[in-house]
Order: sequence, then C-alpha cells, then structure tokens
Amino acid sequence: MPGLSESSVEVWGWAQRTPLRLACPPETTTADNSHGGGRGSPSRDTLIPGHAKCNMPKSETLPPDTRDAVRWRCAVFGYVQGVGFRPSISSLARSLGLTGFVGNDASGVFVEVQGPAMTVAEFGERLWSCVPHATVETVRVTELPPQVETAFAIAPSQEVGGTAVVPPDVAPCDECLRDLTSPSDRRSGYPFVACSQCGPRFTLLQGMPFDRPNTAMAAFPMCPKCEAEYRDPANRRFHAQTAACPACGPRVWFAHPADTEAIGEASIPRTREALATGLIVAVKGVGGFHLACDATSDVTVRRLRAGKGRGDKPFALMAATPDVVREYAELGPDEERILTDRERPIVLLRRRNEEATLSLSPAVAPCSNYLGFMLPYTPLHHLLLSDRPLVMTSGNASGEPIATTNAEARGLAPQADAFLLHDREIVTPCDDSVVCVFEGDLYPIRRSRGYAPLPVRLREGGPSVLAVGGELKAAFCLAVGDQAFMSQHVGDLSSPTTLAAFGRSVEHLTRLLRVEPMAVACDEHPDYLSSRWAKGFAVKLGLPLIRVQHHRAHVAALAAEHRHAGSLIGVCLDGAGYGDDGAVWGCELFAGEVGNLERVAHLDYVPLPGGDAAVKRPYRMALSHLWAAGLPWDDSLPCVRACPPAERKVLLRQLTHNVNSVPTSSAGRLFDAVASLVGVRHTVTYEAQAAIELEAVADETAEGYDMPLYPEMPLRLDPRPVFRQITHDMNCNVSVSVIAGRFHRGLSDAIARVCRAVRKRSGVNTVALTGGVFQNLLLLRLAVKALRQDDFEVLIHRLVPPNDGGLSLGQAVIARATLAGVA
Repeated sequence: MPGLSESSVEVWGWAQRTPLRLACPPETTTADNSHGGGRGSPSRDTLIPGHAKCNMPKSETLPPDTRDAVRWRCAVFGYVQGVGFRPSISSLARSLGLTGFVGNDASGVFVEVQGPAMTVAEFGERLWSCVPHATVETVRVTELPPQVETAFAIAPSQEVGGTAVVPPDVAPCDECLRDLTSPSDRRSGYPFVACSQCGPRFTLLQGMPFDRPNTAMAAFPMCPKCEAEYRDPANRRFHAQTAACPACGPRVWFAHPADTEAIGEASIPRTREALATGLIVAVKGVGGFHLACDATSDVTVRRLRAGKGRGDKPFALMAATPDVVREYAELGPDEERILTDRERPIVLLRRRNEEATLSLSPAVAPCSNYLGFMLPYTPLHHLLLSDRPLVMTSGNASGEPIATTNAEARGLAPQADAFLLHDREIVTPCDDSVVCVFEGDLYPIRRSRGYAPLPVRLREGGPSVLAVGGELKAAFCLAVGDQAFMSQHVGDLSSPTTLAAFGRSVEHLTRLLRVEPMAVACDEHPDYLSSRWAKGFAVKLGLPLIRVQHHRAHVAALAAEHRHAGSLIGVCLDGAGYGDDGAVWGCELFAGEVGNLERVAHLDYVPLPGGDAAVKRPYRMALSHLWAAGLPWDDSLPCVRACPPAERKVLLRQLTHNVNSVPTSSAGRLFDAVASLVGVRHTVTYEAQAAIELEAVADETAEGYDMPLYPEMPLRLDPRPVFRQITHDMNCNVSVSVIAGRFHRGLSDAIARVCRAVRKRSGVNTVALTGGVFQNLLLLRLAVKALRQDDFEVLIHRLVPPNDGGLSLGQAVIARATLAGVA
C-alpha cells in the first residue's frame, strides 16, 4: 500500500536523533478506532491499513462523493504536544484538500483524515516530518469507513489514553523575537511573547493533554484579538496555548524597597538601570528566580558571592548574543550550535586569554579555565540584556530549593536589592541545564530546563519503576514501557524543604504521565535522604523497594542511554558510593550485563580519615595517601604545611589506630590528594573544586606516571608508587603543571591497562566511561584516546550526566532486571 510500508516504519527517538527500523507485522492490524496504548506507554508496533481483517463497508452504501475515499485514524506517539503539532497537521491536511480532525489526548495526538487514497498516503508520509520541532516515534494506523464531512478541524482534547511525552520549555522562536522588537507590533516589548512553536511548557503545565486550561495560562483569558488569532488557521498562533498580549496576559513589574513600583513597559528600563548601577536584582523567570547582576562590576559580583555564601563556585553568565560570548570565551562552531539550540543550556566554554577577559569580574569564576555562558531563553531576558553579560545564578538560599513564588522571592532580600516580578504561576521549578562540548557534541553536566522531562528510549519495556537517584544532584526517573522519563534537576537533598520539593516533583510528574509505579528503586546507602524517602514511599503504597549499588547504577545508566545489549566493561570514577563491603567506593571496574555487573577491579583502598572532614579538607587525603605509601610528612610538602600541627597529631592517631577512617577507593579523593600534595588546593568550598583546579593547571603533553596493577581478582590499581613519583618530582623542582599532567595521563593509561586485562579474561570489548570524575574533560579525552588505540569500543554520556544526576536511570534499569529475575 502506498504511504506507509507494510513491513517497516521509520521511527525517530527524540534523544538519539537517529532512525531506527522496527518491524510491523501485518497480523497486528485491526479495524477498531481506539488510540491504543492503554495505561503506561503505547506499544511500539504500527498498524497498517489495507489488511484483510479491516471491515470496510461496501461502496454502494456510501454517498457518491465518498465512494473513492479512504479514511485513516492515526494514533501518533512521541514528542508531539506543545510543539504546534495540531496546527501543523491541520495546515497539511487543508493544503492537500483532506477532511477530518486532529486532537490531543493523554497518550499523544489522534488524527482522522479522509480523501483520495494517494493523497491520504502522501499525508501519511509527510506526517512524520511536517512539524519542525516534533519527534514522531510511532504511528498506529487503522482504516475506517469514510464519512460525510466537508472540512478539517482541530477537535477538543480527550482525557483518555496512556503516557504522553511532556513537552519541555524552549526558547522564543525568531518570529516571536521579531514581534518583540517591532515597534508596530501590538506585542512589541511584551515579555511573554509566545506562539505554537515556542515558549514555556513543562514549567507551567498542570496536567495533560497540553491545553491552556491545563496550564498556568488558564488564569489569563484571551482578549478578542488573541482569540481571533487562536482560531485562525493561517495565523502562527493558531491553537497556541500560551499566546497572550499586554491586554490579556501576564504582567510584569519592578519593585525596589526604597522606591515606587514600576509596572508594565516601564519595569524593563527600570531593571536595566538598576543592573547598570550595581544593584542585584531577583528576576522571576519560567522555572524560578535568578539573582542577576552586572558581570563586569567586581564589587557587585563579590557582594553577590558573599551574600549567597557560595565560596569559589563559578557563576553562570547570560549574554545577549554569541558575539558577546566570543569576547570572553572560545566559541567554535560546535559550541555555538549547542549554545544557540532552542534548549538554551549553560555551555561551559574555555576562557579566552587573560587580557580578553579583563573587563569581567575575577569573582565570576575564580581559578577556573571555563566560563559558563547561556543565551536569553525568554522574551524577558532579551529585553534585559545589553552588550555586557549578566551573572544569572539560581535564586535560592544556600541548600534550599530555587524560589518560584513572589512571596518566596522576598526571602532573597538579604541578597537582592530589587525584584523583577510577574504574576504567571511557576508550576514546576526547573533550574538551568549545564553542558559542555566533547568531540563536537553535547556532553551533559546537569539535565534540566529544555531537556526535562523528555524520555530516554530504552532497549526494551518492562514494569513501571520509580527510581529516586542519590543524595547529591538529585533527579528521579520514571521508567514506563520502553521510555525512561528523567526529571528536572532538583538539587542536593540536604534539607527538609529540598526533600519536600523532591516529593512534590515526583507527585507532579507521575500525575502528568498517569503512571502508577510497580516498584521503587534507590541507592544502597541506608542514610541517604533519598533512600529514606523511597522507603517511606514504598511502604505507603505497598511496593517493593529495590536498593541498587551506586556505581553499578552509573554504569547501567550509560548502557541504557546507548541501548546497549550484552556485556560491557564499566569504568566508574566517582567521588563516593556505598560499596558491597561497607567501604567507600569510587574507582571501580565492572564486567558483565547490566543486571549482573561483577566488580572486577578497583583502586587500592586507603583510609578516609574523618569522613566528610577529608572531603572538605583535601590535605587530609594527601596525608593519608602519603602515610599509605610509607612517605614521611615532611614540612617541605605543601599539604603538610596546610595541616595545623594539632590536627596532624589527631590525624596520625586516626590512621595508625584505624579510628573513624573508613577505607576508600574513591577517584575523587585521589584527585583531592594530588591537588593538595602539589599545593593547588588544600580546602574546598564546593564539590570537586580541587580536581577542577588541578585539571586547569595540567600540561596535557606530559608523560604519565606508572600505576601498577595487581593480577589477583579483583584486580587492584596501586596508587602508592604515584605518590612516590610525585614527591620525587617535587624534590627535583618539576613544575606543578607537568606533575598534574603526568598524573592525568598516568591514570588514563592505568584505565586502559586494566581494561585490557579484563578483556583478556572475558573477551568483552565495549568500555563505558561514567561517574562524576569524568566531568574532567582532560581525563576523559586521554582515557578515550588510550582505549581507542587499544581497539576498544568506547561509550560516553550524551543524554544523561555522568554524575549523580543520571544515577536514577541506571537504578530503574537494574531494578527492572531484578524484578525480572525474581519473576
């Protein structure tokens, strides 16, 4: 039959962005007009019309003008809501002279289309790609009896079906930006310009399907002009659910404690003036508040840093255009492509030379080779930006969730001098996404606005599972059918308010997706707040709780995003995770299939003296490694000088008597130790600070240190000779840059060496590199190169972060494997 092949259909996964061929057996064809899918994810077959089982009426029973017509009902699944799919399908059908209707339901989009067979077949072909920003995964087609009708319409949405893909927020399109800046347009200067192709989605969505009554825009009835555009098939805002104008939409105002409010158009110039004069302004966006200030004002940036208690952690920057970004950072074609994508993530970019960034406050990103830039992603941002970048950091008190209401924003008053507010509700808090570029493509660091809650396509389906992730960088996962819906970044679960926000996010997304989990998965660590929350949730609903070892979950997450089948070697370099033996793991190699990963190698244990104290004071780890290597604590060593004499005595007693010193194989603590040993960083104010600064000074061309491998199983990498070599180089006045480079290369060579040993024993040739330490792009680059030179197939992250932000995906996959084993 023309149009849709009876043997296969081309399916595009939203994340993979590559075509897959799925078999479509003819025997699955039916004649009913149900949307299919039921509760949960729809089945992934395609129903092809024309099968013998279709009960078509005899032509003599039809009116003369319908006897040569065919009628298809298409159930469309994928990323098809919130992207202008219905208006585009309506336009396509009208242009082809077809009749019928299109509408949303809780599973996706339903279409009935009628006309000459060849024209309907053409419609079926063009349906896959006629909506620019949609991703059609599957189309289920049923042939129906023709009807008497004269037009094509958009039908009312139906509250039926299963799990639809929830659309993420996207940046304004070019047409809306032209409206924003055109003096003759009635929306000129209006900070909530949007159309069917762009604007906020997930953050204002209260329920599915994606229709105005199910969003925060329900509070703003359209004026007659907006209503006319909404009803006009020829208008860009035809069925645009977030369309509004100054007469009927949300309003914005500027508030300063010592001044009168400025409302509407006057609020934008007042805010720009406040920023230009050194004030910190709390700006309400689509997913929460930012604290904004002029990034070139050193006094203001330092005041913001002190007010937030942020230590040295870099701030994010927002610039009006790529050309402004280029003044401060290296922006190649790949970086610019990702920076300008409609998701508008923060992109970590290498600084330009020091002279080029002199106008930028040094307090923006102290001791870092990278600057995190994003472009404006709302009309409001476009109105605020000038030729100078702004610091745009999350508006929240330390350790608390991002503020989303105007009342919560008042709590930012100690940090903010003024406020730019609006009256549209933020339904779902959503922080900015953070990415970098590796080998020309996106490498995720934080997956949130613009990407969440789009699903990762899994290799196979299974029971619905809620996986809650870890303690840091919390993000949960709902595995439904062959899709894993990853939540937005929630933050570190370090306070009751953050944990409560986590619970609200779980409730909201399960309701949007209409999912009832059959099991709950969490980290194996019994004291994680996420694990405690998961236990309470599972007990409340009478569900099985499956605890998943931290580093196995990292490996499983990477395997899942690549849809990898069969065995692999998983290399997980991480900060900390609860191990099977009660030790703090963190440099682990596994082999086997995802559901049965055997620990085959690890970094040799050293003591972690004082637990969290050693994390915050890297000099303690340096002294621990020196002690383990049998090296003296010589006062000439920077790490020894950094440790007060009294603390040194306590530390020595802890190490010699094994007091409060759990064994660890952590790669993160190994980096801390080296950073302190060579004098780069002795105490930290944010996670991975010592490792980041060590990477920043490393000479990439240096030869690597030797790290021996002990052959008994599990294989063990011995770090003690590395510390002996480093102290020798320090005594020989070798530069810190060379030492740091030798350490990075030596570790990457050790990874390749142990993978070769595992391949020799197992025959497995695929290596997965995961864990938070692989946010270090120098280490990643060296490890990938060394492995490829040994002819390994190397998997790296492209869809979920290598850090704990991707952990829940792996937990969900392993939990499913566990449930299958029990069954």
